[in-house]
Amino acid sequence: MTDTITLTGLVATNPRHIVTSEGLTITSFRLASNQRRFDRGQNAWIDGDTNWYTVTAFRQLGTHVATSLEKGQRVIVTGRVRIRDWETDEKSGTSIEIDADAIGHDLTWGRATFTRSVIAKSTTRDDPSESSDGTAQGPTEEDASPAEESADQSGQEALAATPF
Repeated sequence: MTDTITLTGLVATNPRHIVTSEGLTITSFRLASNQRRFDRGQNAWIDGDTNWYTVTAFRQLGTHVATSLEKGQRVIVTGRVRIRDWETDEKSGTSIEIDADAIGHDLTWGRATFTRSVIAKSTTRDDPSESSDGTAQGPTEEDASPAEESADQSGQEALAATPF
């Protein structure tokens, strides 16, 4: 059974980005998540205990995390939970790891700018964008959506042209 969880918290360490010898991209960081509550008696916000998670992102998500996140930023993470017990000679504990499905900045705390990355499609013999000599052709004007066409317009114009 796979347990899925959504967390909000602070990026507590700078993301660590590696590419394995097989070409797999992996980026990981520690996430600190704590509960805050308002104490009416003290008329103040009180911090609860902090939960610590190791978040790991693979492949394209890992690449984007490495170039988008920094220590101290507030994020939202959704992914699969793995709970592992560990021990060394001196101590033991439990680690909670999240294999991320999606990660983004928490817009409750600030603004972000999104840049879409274009991933090349694999071509097949049935692909109409492939020429007769087997080389792939670039996208045509017919392939562009109205939102993509307006992406290079300034702020309000692009927002107005995007269908909701």
